[in-house]
Amino acid sequence: MTQPVPEGTPLIRPSSTEHPLYENIVDACKTVFDPEIPVNIYDLGLIYTIAISDDNDVGITMTLTAPGCPVAGEMPGWVADAVGPLEGVRQVDVEMTFEPQWGMDMMSDEARLELGFM
Repeated sequence: MTQPVPEGTPLIRPSSTEHPLYENIVDACKTVFDPEIPVNIYDLGLIYTIAISDDNDVGITMTLTAPGCPVAGEMPGWVADAVGPLEGVRQVDVEMTFEPQWGMDMMSDEARLELGFM
């Protein structure tokens, strides 16, 4: 489990990019797609934070393209199912947030190109 965020702390915190599991977790997130958009959720910018503890517990904070997304209840489970089986991962906790609200400016260049926005 991730540690509770102290009040007043910005929700988007730097991810544990130096952790040996980080790239594998990103790759696993890239296997999950929003069913309405043919781009993975990582490149869409829906993954806000990947935090990895010293015990290899993974905390992922994510959002959706819209609060009324029809898969809002399922998407966290899809992410946990993609990340959980990775070798070395002990536990996965996926939290949903809508702050800050997702915007097209959060997409990677690859996602923009794939969707024809470049």
